[in-house]
Order: sequence, then structure tokens, then C-alpha cells
Amino acid sequence: MNIIEKGLEFEKKKHKFQTTSDRIVASREAKDLILGINEVYKKTKDTELMDLMKRLTDIKQKIEKRLKGKPLSAV
Repeated sequence: MNIIEKGLEFEKKKHKFQTTSDRIVASREAKDLILGINEVYKKTKDTELMDLMKRLTDIKQKIEKRLKGKPLSAV
């Protein structure tokens, strides 16, 4: 399975992570996929790859936002 297929599969699976470690693993997996797809994109300049990277980045940002939690109220 190549990096693009892995990216599409990651995008389709549910993103309900029960534990913090699940979220960390998912965030790292998304980052690896984005960087791998970026290497292919540099060679081909395919706009579909850029769209896939953007969608994966959105998913990664949502996971990381959940990891950081609610900010403490400023006093």
C-alpha cells in the first residue's frame, strides 16, 4: 500500500479517540502521512495531492486541539 492510499484510508476512518495516547499516535500518523505525500507532491505537482494534504492537516489540527484541552481562564 503506498502513501497516498494510506492517506485516503486515514481520512476515511473514524476519528474518535478514547485516550490521550490514541490521539498522540493519530497525530503522529497524520504528520507522517502529510510529509510523505508532500515528497510525492514535490515531484508531481498534482493538485489532488495538495487537496489531500490539506484535508489531512485539518484532521491533524482537530486532533491536536483536542490534545491541548481547554485553556485555563485568565485571572
